[in-house]
Amino acid sequence: MDGTAILAQGLRKEFKSTVAVDCVNLEVRTGEIFGLVGPDGAGKTTTIRMLCGIMPCTSGDAIVAGIDVFENPEAAKRRIGYMSQRFSLYGDLTVAENIRFFSDIHHIPRAEQAARGRELLQSSRMTQFTDRLAQNLSGGMKQKLALTCTLMHKPEVLFLDEPTTGVDPVSRRDFWKILYNLVSGGMTLFVSTPYMDEAERCNRVALMDKGRIIRCDTPDSLKQEMRGDLIEVVCSPQKTARDLLSQASGVISVQIFGDKLHVWVKSAQRDQQAVEAALKRPDMQVEYVKQISPTLEDVFVSMLSGGTAEVD
Repeated sequence: MDGTAILAQGLRKEFKSTVAVDCVNLEVRTGEIFGLVGPDGAGKTTTIRMLCGIMPCTSGDAIVAGIDVFENPEAAKRRIGYMSQRFSLYGDLTVAENIRFFSDIHHIPRAEQAARGRELLQSSRMTQFTDRLAQNLSGGMKQKLALTCTLMHKPEVLFLDEPTTGVDPVSRRDFWKILYNLVSGGMTLFVSTPYMDEAERCNRVALMDKGRIIRCDTPDSLKQEMRGDLIEVVCSPQKTARDLLSQASGVISVQIFGDKLHVWVKSAQRDQQAVEAALKRPDMQVEYVKQISPTLEDVFVSMLSGGTAEVD
């Protein structure tokens, strides 16, 4: 296979009158960690299911691991792995029984199953839990088991649909260590995630919204694409402050991030004083106003809200 692991052209999926995926073009390089990020309902899961040959497209083409997934989906499935959002293993089977069951589906010889299973369980630190029922595993361990079962047939391309949603931070970190090891072994990963810190780990990221790819580039390049500077404000009442700052001179956009306001301005050096002046009111309590470096989450929120306006 050449340097392209996934190639999608004009991918479209319609459900009656709803367009879930609209003319998606993607090229993922072999050995790359490619991230797909977007809000709920953006079309991420539908895109992944089409690329895996699980769901037919309305129109378009997709080549994965050198195989046309719509003309020959069964051949494609032998070369790819797919881990869905929800825990899809059998709770009333043990860890070892789940691994054996999914290995048998892929017609993996029993001798090879044992060796491969040991290797994967060791890498995920699950060896001591082989006799535990899957339903009695923690969230992080369930995801590790699902990944182990998905990897038993040694896929060339691995699709992961929000694999760490609901998993604790420590387990998320362990899970990504496993993914890095897979990539170092030559595997290609296609990951959808709601976590921006995970998106930062990808070689390239595509932002998806309303069925379309809005931007696709490296995390660093996407952050450099943003024009202007970012000022962080902590104050109360927050909503009043947001309304005031939206009218301030030099402000491009204002977004709420938890207990903070992220204010995009044309120039922090020039406009921070106007931001501070807008908040000088008797009813406003300001904890701090400071310039910060944008995260990928700032970039994506700004892009989705149309806050990428050019600056003077």
